[in-house]
Amino acid sequence: MSPSFNVFRVGISFVITCIFYKSTVDSLPELSPQKYFSTLQTGKASLAYFCQADSPSTSVFLEELNKAVGPLQDYGISVAKVNCVKEEMSRYCGKEKDSMKAYLFRGNILLREFPADTLFDVNAIVAHVLFALLFNEVKYITTLEDLQNIENALKGKENIVFSYVRAIGIPEHRAVMEAAFVYGTIYQFVLTTEIALLESIGSEDIEYAHLYFFHCKLVLDLTQQCRRTLMEQPLTTLNIHLFIKIMKAPLLTEVAEDPQQVSTVHLQLGLPLVFIVSQQATYEADRRTAEWVAWRLLGKAGVLLLLRDSLEVNIPQHANVVFKRAEKGVPLEFLVLHDVESVISHVENNMHIEEILEDEDDDMEDPDMDVQDDEVAETVYRDRKRQLPLELTVELTEETFNVTVMASDSLVLFYAGWQAVSMAFLQSYIDVAIKLKGTSTMLLTRVNCADWSGVCTKQNVTEFPVVKMYKEGRNPVSYAGMLGTEDLLKFIQLNRISCPVIITSVQEAEEYLSGELYKDLISYSRVSVLGLFSPTMTTAKEDFTEAGKHLKGYVITGIYSEEDVLILSNKYAATLPALLLARHEEGKIESILLASTHVQDIVQIITNALLGTFPEITVENLPTYLRLQKPLLILFSDGSINPQYEKAILTLAKLKYLDKFTPCWLNLKNTPVGRGILQAYFDLVPPLPLLVLVNLHSGGQVFAFPSDQAITELNLVSWLKKLEAGLENPITILPGQEWKPPLPAYDFLSMMDAASQHPTRKVPECMKEIDVQESDKEQHEDKSATRKQPIEALRIKHWNRSNWFKEAEKSFRRDKELFSQGS
Repeated sequence: MSPSFNVFRVGISFVITCIFYKSTVDSLPELSPQKYFSTLQTGKASLAYFCQADSPSTSVFLEELNKAVGPLQDYGISVAKVNCVKEEMSRYCGKEKDSMKAYLFRGNILLREFPADTLFDVNAIVAHVLFALLFNEVKYITTLEDLQNIENALKGKENIVFSYVRAIGIPEHRAVMEAAFVYGTIYQFVLTTEIALLESIGSEDIEYAHLYFFHCKLVLDLTQQCRRTLMEQPLTTLNIHLFIKIMKAPLLTEVAEDPQQVSTVHLQLGLPLVFIVSQQATYEADRRTAEWVAWRLLGKAGVLLLLRDSLEVNIPQHANVVFKRAEKGVPLEFLVLHDVESVISHVENNMHIEEILEDEDDDMEDPDMDVQDDEVAETVYRDRKRQLPLELTVELTEETFNVTVMASDSLVLFYAGWQAVSMAFLQSYIDVAIKLKGTSTMLLTRVNCADWSGVCTKQNVTEFPVVKMYKEGRNPVSYAGMLGTEDLLKFIQLNRISCPVIITSVQEAEEYLSGELYKDLISYSRVSVLGLFSPTMTTAKEDFTEAGKHLKGYVITGIYSEEDVLILSNKYAATLPALLLARHEEGKIESILLASTHVQDIVQIITNALLGTFPEITVENLPTYLRLQKPLLILFSDGSINPQYEKAILTLAKLKYLDKFTPCWLNLKNTPVGRGILQAYFDLVPPLPLLVLVNLHSGGQVFAFPSDQAITELNLVSWLKKLEAGLENPITILPGQEWKPPLPAYDFLSMMDAASQHPTRKVPECMKEIDVQESDKEQHEDKSATRKQPIEALRIKHWNRSNWFKEAEKSFRRDKELFSQGS
């Protein structure tokens, strides 16, 4: 596609001029002309309303402009009301004959002028602005010849989204423009308002808006017409989004598994699945039939070719079609249908599609509001009115980045304003700035990669969000911890000291181990690690030093290698080379022999040593313990655990009885998802406390400690021996299949790849697919897609009015039950 949208990336000012009365709307910031123009920045978009006092004629227009503030800000266009005063009169304040005109700017350069009567409501404002910006992405045509020329030019290259709306500026026009804003670099959008053109392509009910998907990319014969699929739902932003998602899905998929276990994007979007049953003898004919059915049902149902010969589940011999409804709990239908028309009729007569209602302009918060399938995006949307004190951080640009990071120790957040995870983490980042205000020499800064992609590229930022620390002119250190306030704060505070710390005397070593040397940092590092080496262990010291650098920001490390190191070695019974681990909360010092001094081995030893002996499991730390690849011995509790139970488990751990397991406990009050986990194990939540052994990594068996026995050392050892001998039966066996989110995630990084990059995808043998168009990675042929698709994530925040999102929420919550996923 044409890179015309780069114009938008440079910066747009959208200015409406009028002679106007004093507005009573409070949501628009009020600026003087001089102040307004001084705030304009390259790469920033702005919508300004110039007005003078004592003009009562345009109150309705101002109300509609106020409604457009939110939608325009979603696209990166800020909004301000500029008060024209005699002392600072601007030529855009205009005369009365020029009042109520709209001007589209890039920086201070005028690009376009609109008659004010075209901006009659919020839909018209948003539609006209996007239409003007997307003049290459959206081709406006008036004749069938125009359409045929575009179609012929794109055969074998690109698909087309063709739409008809009754007039420019109406809600359907806005919906098409918003879709074009998202998908304009993937597909060529074509728009018309000519009824005759709609009639010429065979459309019925021409009084309504229409949208077609032209499958031109598959057409290699220029004399062949592109297949066309009509969107049968009303033209709303959400409906278009869902329709295009279905068009992106595989046309036909081959499967060799139980139809009850198969799920595709169609099912998640409320569409049924049709399985054409095949066998080896009739495979080719069955596949041709399935492809024909798939084209006929495109947009109405998903079609799959079910290979009976490879199927472990029995399908009735007489059945040649399996019908699976989108509703949960509905049994499969095994059918005998003799022709394609019978299949089509059965689907159309049994479709259950909920009409999707969209009300994007209603910001009323409803306690029963449907939620999104993406809970991060949902959180960002719910917190959208929270005013963040962004002034506590410094916003960097291409001009200021290098100067700033070279002049001071800086922490830089690289984020994208369109991405939900980035915006969620931005809140945590600002919380850190609040906690550090007035107490730290570290300068907290941020770069919006949506505005300054060049800066992010030069800093090797390939994902969002990313935090890097720039210190003393050295190479930046990337933060790899959890995206939360406390973990990032810990990273910053522990980077105040060099790691490993060079300890120069036995007395200083004792102060280090006791926590006195860095007592202000003990709350951030509950364990201090001291490496003990003789002066001659040069290689071992170098490897430990390198390991300390790897762990900088996550744990305090120190090194002691003076001539009197044997004093510490003898005191703590540590054979050199060794590590001393000072656990400050427990007041204990442990010694670990360094049998291997390779850097990665040392890092792993320290990382494992940091894990608690009997930790409380949370959503945040669970992945760390799962990486140990051991069965989880979990004590579920509805609050604090019984001290006697804790003592029994810690005693067995100390005696090495639990080395094969990861003993831990889960507080349902702190981690409510634990109730869902127990329901997955027992159907109903059993009385607590309850001890459970979960073998996630081998077999998926779940065993429950007898509820009629007290958790003592003796009873626990006896139960574990029975388990090892195979004398206990599991209460359930977790399924081995992979649990995935209800909808495919957006692969933003592949969207940013250059057109020349086409990674090869490995396709499982049992899943051969014919795509309606080629893979997503091959479609993103314009780098400006880095702007398009992200807005999809922003716009989806409004789409919370359908039962589909309720089902998505339920499915997403199951993903949190990590214990029942097998991984």
